[in-house]
Amino acid sequence: MDCFHLTGIRCYGYTGYLPEEQVLGQWFEVDLTLWLDLSVAGKSDAIEDTLDYRSVINDVQHLVKTSKYALIERLVDAIATSILKADRVQQVQVRLTKLAAPIPDFGGKITVEITRSR
Repeated sequence: MDCFHLTGIRCYGYTGYLPEEQVLGQWFEVDLTLWLDLSVAGKSDAIEDTLDYRSVINDVQHLVKTSKYALIERLVDAIATSILKADRVQQVQVRLTKLAAPIPDFGGKITVEITRSR
C-alpha cells in the first residue's frame, strides 16, 4: 500500500482536561500517514485519481480549532474518523502533539499516536 505523510500541521485549539485549556487554548501539531492506492494517479497525473491532501489538512485544522474535548485521545480519534470517510484512504496513522502541556516543571511535549483502518 502506498502512503502520504503530512507532517507539521500546526493549529491552535481548545482541547484539554483543565478548564483553562478549553478557554485559553494551546498549540497542537498533527502528523499524518495515510495509506491508499496511488498507482492510478502515478500513471494518469490527474488529481481526480488521488486524494487532494489540501482538503485533509483543512479538515484537521478545522477539527483542532473547533473541538473542545477533555482528552487529546478523543481529538485524535475524531481526526482519524474524519480522514477515513474519504473513499480512497484505507488506513490512517495520526500523531497529535500538545506542544506546551500545562504541567509544572515539565518543558516537554505530550504525543498520542493511533492507527485506524477501514
